[in-house]
Amino acid sequence: MQDWLAEWHAEVLPLRRTFGFEVLGPWVSDDEDLFVWILGYDGQDGWDAADAAYYQSQERKSMSPDPARHLAKTEQWMLQAPA
Repeated sequence: MQDWLAEWHAEVLPLRRTFGFEVLGPWVSDDEDLFVWILGYDGQDGWDAADAAYYQSQERKSMSPDPARHLAKTEQWMLQAPA
């Protein structure tokens, strides 16, 4: 977890912000070995396009080694504030 957190803070977080994403919070559950973060995006091109641009960017592709190697499983949920 500590290796993931170091790379997330140094590489993933700044690049996500460069692509216009807002990080609303990262959390860690040491008991579950779990990392959760809420990532927001409010650009005109929409989430899917912005997320694809992030992953297809040369900056993301050039992260070596790939920080995702630390992740055994990922899940993604699309959330919205209640009315």
